Amino acid sequence: MENRYKLELIVGIFVLIGIMAVGYLTVRLGKIQLLGGNYYTINARFSNIGGLKVGNEVQISGVVVGRVENIRLDPEDYNVIINVSVWKDIKLTDDTIASIKTSGLIGDKYVSLSPGGSDEILQPGDMIIETLPPVDIEELISKYVFGNVSDNDNKK
Repeated sequence: MENRYKLELIVGIFVLIGIMAVGYLTVRLGKIQLLGGNYYTINARFSNIGGLKVGNEVQISGVVVGRVENIRLDPEDYNVIINVSVWKDIKLTDDTIASIKTSGLIGDKYVSLSPGGSDEILQPGDMIIETLPPVDIEELISKYVFGNVSDNDNKK
């Protein structure tokens, strides 16, 4: 009878360790932030986000420094406000420019941050004022195909 309890205890410990390992991997691989993590949140206002989604990357000079946390429409002016989380050790200035770019020709969208030279540091919850919406590839192609693009070289 005593061997049975030892076996059940060993199996129970093994199952507990397995559940803890699965929980750890879920948090790490899912990039879930617990208790705030090492990030702070800033906001940016765009006229158009062109397919940007929650969870997309935030980059500075091609290096991932955060993620898009929330996207909402401002009901007053119909602009889009995005919340992005950025590493705590990245200090952004108030003249930072946020733009939405595409990785590759038709790849995923991401937010590119171009830090400025100001001395004023953005605090958590502050708004990035300078933003650039994404380039609409479909619109450019349709203008080219249907002849609405001005060609200055042929007019000479």
